Amino acid sequence: MKRAIVFAGQGAQFVGMGRDLAEAFPECRALFDTANAVLGYDLARLCFEGPLEELTRSDHCQPAVFVVSAACYTALKRRLPDVEIAAMAGLSLGEWTALYAAGVLSLEDTVRVLAARGRFMQEACEQQPGGMVSILGLSLPELERICAAAGVEIANLNSPEQTVLSGPRTGVEEAARLAQAAGAKKTVILNVAGAFHSRLMAPAAEKLEAFLAGITFQSAVLPVVANVTGRPHGGPEEIRRRMVQQVTSPVRWAAGIEWCGQAGIRHYIECGPGKVLSGLIKRIDREAVSHSIQDVGSLEKTVAEMRSQAGG
Repeated sequence: MKRAIVFAGQGAQFVGMGRDLAEAFPECRALFDTANAVLGYDLARLCFEGPLEELTRSDHCQPAVFVVSAACYTALKRRLPDVEIAAMAGLSLGEWTALYAAGVLSLEDTVRVLAARGRFMQEACEQQPGGMVSILGLSLPELERICAAAGVEIANLNSPEQTVLSGPRTGVEEAARLAQAAGAKKTVILNVAGAFHSRLMAPAAEKLEAFLAGITFQSAVLPVVANVTGRPHGGPEEIRRRMVQQVTSPVRWAAGIEWCGQAGIRHYIECGPGKVLSGLIKRIDREAVSHSIQDVGSLEKTVAEMRSQAGG
């Protein structure tokens, strides 16, 4: 049975996340302690107690979701130390969590990168206000036509049914109107800080590229699927380049899950707050089985289900 671990992205955060894992597992508490020392503020308290407005800020949210997701994976490894993993993936910032879990980056460096990445993206949002809209039920050619007419870009290819567009706020509103006129099943303007995964993030990508010059990348110990290509990363320098490109490029999530399916992976474990990825995976691969871990209760449920599947 081939399994992949997938890691949550920004937007899944909630006040209280990670608290019971930190209380139950010393290894998880140590992740928060290390992050607190690197950042110079109490990330653990922000995750556990909020306030939500502070937690949602990109420069806080990105390291916070990373550490909680890493804690979920650490707890899984503690409970099932022999679990075999065939590949890893993550949505947007979650791809950084996958790289950490695959040994590409140290915990400290990943925290530093995500605090900087979040800050750079927040600055880009303030410099050029933008937004994103989720569209359900239109074909890719139709979406490309809408992008050209509204001056926006494809940001997330989440599933065959769901695509997210990104760009200037007026363009996003126009894209939503055009999508409705074209017969979209649903359009939702997202509550996000700006136009992520679009050319409006170019200033953030430039700053991130300079920042990453001082970060050491190792080879991954198992395949990590890249958002930019929907296929596994190559060596350390290619990873570095792809992670800069990721800031302005579409997230090819559906293509990545399709690659996993071709590799014989049918079981997924989502680590981190929320269950968004499990839902997307089911829409991409009807045969897929997904578990999610975001607290001690869901961890124990997943462990029991995995042992049952293994007949042990």
